Amino acid sequence: MSLRTAVLLSGTGSNFQAILGQAACGNLEIEVVAALSDRPGAQGLQRARDAGIPAAALPPSEYQDRRSWWEAFAGRLRSFSPQVLALAGFMRILPASLCDEYRGRALNIHPSLLPGYPGLNTYRRVLEAGEAWHGATVHFVTRDLDSGPLVAQARLRVTARDDEASLKARVQACEHVLYPRVLQWMADGRLEMVGSRAALDGRELLKPIVFEEKELL
Repeated sequence: MSLRTAVLLSGTGSNFQAILGQAACGNLEIEVVAALSDRPGAQGLQRARDAGIPAAALPPSEYQDRRSWWEAFAGRLRSFSPQVLALAGFMRILPASLCDEYRGRALNIHPSLLPGYPGLNTYRRVLEAGEAWHGATVHFVTRDLDSGPLVAQARLRVTARDDEASLKARVQACEHVLYPRVLQWMADGRLEMVGSRAALDGRELLKPIVFEEKELL
């Protein structure tokens, strides 16, 4: 049985498209039951509609306050009965109640080698710091921003030719392979959250599984 998955997004939805592509060709055994966003104009919502997947936007500006917006958002999410949440460029921090409700069932992909460079503008910050390596991390979602148990990382070497645009393109190309791969681990029942760590095949991960750029592309 395919894993019922809801995707949360705020932007173009390139990782969402990669997930849809892998599911369509049988490499990812999930059923995407909905795409939800905080932004009505998010391109990812149109990707969902084009694929015949229910898509909904709940703009916070239409609600009295953040709490009422989150209550409405969580209610809409529950209406699709997802088993798993896949955050793919969702630019909102989930409230503690939602993190707890989906504990061990929510994944996020972040464009850095966590725990380094949480938050925004990772490409610029990495380049300004002169880092030799950059990449992306898939982790479980918890109450702490970008601090949930690490599952897997894509790692690439920063070159002298890289600027923000080229580095972003390289990282995203890796993300589009890494995220579906991790979701398939969950669909296979291989990946779970045990206490404060991720576990794969029943063994706790003391550190994330790292894939080099050349292994993914």
